[in-house]
Amino acid sequence: MDLKNTAKKYILPYLAMTIGTAAAAFALEEFLIPSTILDGGVMGISIILAQILKRGVSLFVIVLNLPFLIVGFRQLGWRFLIRGTYCMLLLAGLLELFKDVPAITNTELLAVVFGGVILGFGVGTVIRYGGCLDGTEIVAMLLSKKLNFSVGQIIFAINIAIYAVAGLLFGWDRALYSLLTYFISFKIIDMVEIGMEQAKAVMIITNEGRNIADELYKSLGRTCTLLEGEGLISGKKVVLYCVVTRIELAEVKRIVNDDDASAFVTVTDVSEIIGKHIKNTNVEILAEGE
Repeated sequence: MDLKNTAKKYILPYLAMTIGTAAAAFALEEFLIPSTILDGGVMGISIILAQILKRGVSLFVIVLNLPFLIVGFRQLGWRFLIRGTYCMLLLAGLLELFKDVPAITNTELLAVVFGGVILGFGVGTVIRYGGCLDGTEIVAMLLSKKLNFSVGQIIFAINIAIYAVAGLLFGWDRALYSLLTYFISFKIIDMVEIGMEQAKAVMIITNEGRNIADELYKSLGRTCTLLEGEGLISGKKVVLYCVVTRIELAEVKRIVNDDDASAFVTVTDVSEIIGKHIKNTNVEILAEGE
């Protein structure tokens, strides 16, 4: 294995998880915890226990996550255990490090927005590179196999219960701020975890199907599936189906507008791609009729 592959396989993931964990710890100690705004899952429970028992949050992060690490190891293997343990221990240490640093703001709305964004970035980065900061997802995965609910629904239900407890203990404004933080961080986690390479499915209904398909291939290296269609009023049409990344979408729109400004285009998210996703501009494009 050469140096480049070694760095990509071992060094880059741990560097990224370190940055992500540091961002999460910073968001918690500098924005959320000083304003008694909770994260979801184990971290939320840890903050509640720390407030009640007057102990550091880091202690509860380790103790509460330990059983989930064991369960995760049984389900996901050694790689998860090693990376999860590394992230959680690092999180606990960084929480202690940031604990004595003065909070950046005491304004709840600023804490919610900036804390949620930074926390989402941190957690999303950790998840993207195979780490874990919270054992709630493991519980949700196991429960989803036995219950008729998705992982996301179970996590949301757990967090609602945590925020309800926070509302009873610290006031309902804290619970509402926490819920808002959860929505912000959840969206950022989704963006970071999927990244700018998130796939988009583009369906183009046009009169210039071959021209647009050729331009997409020449410019982006993306092939299209050409289908025959017929509009109720407009008559015969060509329907193109193409999968591109988020950052390529602007170029797709430009090509379509240049070749057929009257084309009808829909764009949808793609959660998973199975099979070859061709991106190769070295293949000769077949001429019309071949």
